[in-house]
Amino acid sequence: MTAADVLLSRQTEIGRITIEPVDVDRDGDVLHAWVTHPRSVFWGMQHASSQDVWDAYAAIVADPHHDAWLGRVDGTPAFLAETYDPEHSELAGRYDWRLGDIGMHVLVAPTDRPRSGFTSAVFRTVMELCLDDPRRQRVVVEPDVRNDRIAALNAAAGFEILGQVALSDKVAALSICTREAFEASALAGGRRGTAVAADHLTDEPMRRAHHLLVAKAIGEFAHERLIDPRPLGADHELVSPDGRSHYVFHAHRYDLDHWVVGPWTIRRTVDGEAAEVDALAFVAEHAEALGIPDELLPTYLEEISSTLAGSAWKHVHSTVTSRDLVGADFQAVEAAMTEGHPAFVANNGRIGFSLTDYEAYAPETGSRFALVWVAARRGLAHLSLGEGMREDSFYADELDAATRRRFAARLRERGLDPSDYLMIPVHPWQWEHKIAITFAADLGRGDLVLLGHGDDEYQAQQSIRTYFNTSRRERHYVKTALSIQNMGFMRGLSPRYMRATPAINDWVAGLVDSDDELGATGFGVLRERAAIGYTGDAYHRLGTPSAYTKMLAALWRESPEQRLAGEERLATMASLLHRDRDGASYAVALIRASGLDPHAWVRRYLRAYVRPVVHCLHRYELAFMPHGENLIMVLDGHVPTRVLMKDIGEEVAVMGDLELPANVERIRADVPAEVKALSVLTDVFDGFLRFLAAILAEDGLMSTDDFWSLVAATIREHQADHPELAEAFERIDLFAPEFAHSCLNRLQLRDTRQMVNLADQADSLLFAGTLVNPIARFRP
Repeated sequence: MTAADVLLSRQTEIGRITIEPVDVDRDGDVLHAWVTHPRSVFWGMQHASSQDVWDAYAAIVADPHHDAWLGRVDGTPAFLAETYDPEHSELAGRYDWRLGDIGMHVLVAPTDRPRSGFTSAVFRTVMELCLDDPRRQRVVVEPDVRNDRIAALNAAAGFEILGQVALSDKVAALSICTREAFEASALAGGRRGTAVAADHLTDEPMRRAHHLLVAKAIGEFAHERLIDPRPLGADHELVSPDGRSHYVFHAHRYDLDHWVVGPWTIRRTVDGEAAEVDALAFVAEHAEALGIPDELLPTYLEEISSTLAGSAWKHVHSTVTSRDLVGADFQAVEAAMTEGHPAFVANNGRIGFSLTDYEAYAPETGSRFALVWVAARRGLAHLSLGEGMREDSFYADELDAATRRRFAARLRERGLDPSDYLMIPVHPWQWEHKIAITFAADLGRGDLVLLGHGDDEYQAQQSIRTYFNTSRRERHYVKTALSIQNMGFMRGLSPRYMRATPAINDWVAGLVDSDDELGATGFGVLRERAAIGYTGDAYHRLGTPSAYTKMLAALWRESPEQRLAGEERLATMASLLHRDRDGASYAVALIRASGLDPHAWVRRYLRAYVRPVVHCLHRYELAFMPHGENLIMVLDGHVPTRVLMKDIGEEVAVMGDLELPANVERIRADVPAEVKALSVLTDVFDGFLRFLAAILAEDGLMSTDDFWSLVAATIREHQADHPELAEAFERIDLFAPEFAHSCLNRLQLRDTRQMVNLADQADSLLFAGTLVNPIARFRP
C-alpha cells in the first residue's frame, strides 16, 4: 500500500482507518479466509473456493458499476467493503431509485479478539466513504432479514427499513439512509452522537412524557389511597395540599380500586392560571401527602426525571407497533416494552447511567453488548453449581474454546496459573464504574484479574441486570450485580446469599416436575444453574452487609429457547400490559390475531398462568413472585399455552411446614394464613390482572365482570379437580370478601434504600386498609 492507493483515511477511536481498492492478486487469500469464515454466513460465500473468491472479486473490480474496497486499521487488513450503483444491480426496479443513491456492503474481519467499538468505527468510516462524494445523497443496503447484528448497526447509522425484498440468495430488509439522517445519527457522532442521544429531550416528547407519568401517578397514588380525587361532573378533580394547584381529568374506575386516567384529559391550573402538566411539580406539590421524607425527596425526583427521560426516548425511538409485535421474535418483544413496572410510578430510575450508557444498556434500546470477564482467585470466590454440573463442562458450555484459551493466556502473561482462578462475568458499566475503582487493591494484588470482553453478545432484559445471549441463544441468561439505583433500590447481588441459589432452584424444579397437575398445565421453572461471587475484598472483611458487598457476583439461568416445540414462540408476560406509541394494546392484537373469541383466549391464558400458581400455593404453600416480568409465556397460534417462571432463587417462599433440605431452608417464611393468600390476591390479582382487565375493558373486548368471572372459574375448576385440598382452600381463602391492600409505591416513597420480601409484608408501612376481592361474588 502506498499513499497514492489510499482513497480515504480517518483517525478514529480504534486507530487510523484507511480504505483502498481491492487488489485481487494481493488480497485474494485474505478475502477468502474472511468470507468463508462461519461468522460470515450472511455474506453468502461459505463454501467458496479460493478460485471462486478470486473470480468474484476480479469481476467486481472490472465492473464499472461495482467496486470493492479493503479497509485497514493501523495498516492491518481489517474489513471489506463494496459499493455499487443500485440501478445496475438486483435492486433495479425494486424500489424508488433516485439520482445520488449508492449501494453498500461491509464485512468486518472475523476475530477471536473483539474490541469494543471496533465495528461501529468501521461502519461509520464506510458510511463516510459512501457519502464522501457530495453528489451522493442516500446509501442503500439490503441485509438478510435474519442478520440482527447488522440491523442494529444500520439503525444506529440512521437507516430506515422500507420493507422486505426477495433477492436471488436471500430475503432482504431493504433500507435507506439519507445524508441528513446519517449526520444526525448516533453513529456519526463517534461512539454515540451527543446530539441524537438527546433528541428526545425536546418539547413534544417531554410534554407527552409528563402527561403519561402524571396520569399514572394519579391512578396509582389514588389506588394506594395517598391522594383522593373527587368527582367533578363527568370528570374528577384533585387539589394539592396547599390549595394552589388544581388538576381536572377524566378517569374510569374498575375493580380493585383501579384507576385509568386519560393522559390528554389532564388540565392543570396554578393560582387559577393555566399551567403545564409537570410530573416533578406534581410530586413536589403532593410530597407531604405521599409521605416522602424531606431528605429523600430529591432522590425520588431524580428517579422521576429519569423515568420521564426514558418515556420520551421511547416515544421518539420505539416505533414498533403492537400489530408488528404479534409475530415478532422473543427479544424484539422484550425490547419493545415501554412501560416498566405497572404499579411503581418512578419505575425507570437507572440512576448512575449517562445518556451514552442508556443507549448502550437500557432494555428498550435493544442494544447488544459483550460482557467483561474477570478472574477471581479461587480461594476468595465461590462457584455454586446445580445438580449434575461440573465446573469444566459448565465453562466450556458458556465460553468458546478460543475465548477460554485467550483468557488463560492473559493469566499466564501475569505469571499466574489459570487453575487457581474462577471466571466471573461483569456488566461493562459495572467494570468501568465500580470494579476497576472500588476493587483497585484486589486487582493490584492479582486477587482479581481483568480478562477482557467475551465473544458473545447479550441484550438486557426488562429487569436490566439480566442479559439474554443473542449470539448463542441456547446458552444461559446471565444476571450480574449492577450498582445503579432502579425502581427504588440498588441492583446488587450478594455472593453469600446466592450460594444456595442453584440448590434452591433444583429443589423447586424437582417439586414442579414431579407434580402431575403442574405437568398437565405445562408449568415450568427456568432454573438458575450456577452462581458465583467474590468475597475477598475489604468490604466483606468488615463483616457488615452493604452495597459494597453486592458488587461482584453473577448467576446463570436456563434459556427458554430450548423449551420450545413446533411453531411455539416466546414473549414476556409483561407484554400483555404493553401499549405502543399510538396506544394500541399488544394483548388485544394477540387476541385478534388468534382468531379466538376473547373469552376463550382469556380462559386459556388463565389456565396457563393462574391455575399453576394457585396449585403451588394450596398444595405446597409455595409462593412465587409471579408478576409480568417474572413469567415467560409460550405462545402457540398467538395464544399463551403454558408459562415458565424465573427469578426462583430470590423470589420464592415456602410458607408452611413442607420438609426442606438444609441448604434450601433459607426460603422458609413464617407468615399468617392471610398473608399466604396475598401471594395470589396481591401479587397476581392486584399486581397484574387488574391492569390486564382494565385494558380489555377499555378496548371493548370484555367487561371486568366477565374477566373476573373467568378468573374465579379457573380457580373453582382447580378446586373441583382437587377435593383432597379442601382444607387448604378453606384456610388460604382466595374467595375472601376482601384482603389487605399492600402498596408498593408507599415503600419506595418512604425509603428508597430497601425493598421488602413476603415475610415482612405485615409491616403496616405497606398497607392501606383493604381491597374488595373481585372474585368474592363468584364464590363456589
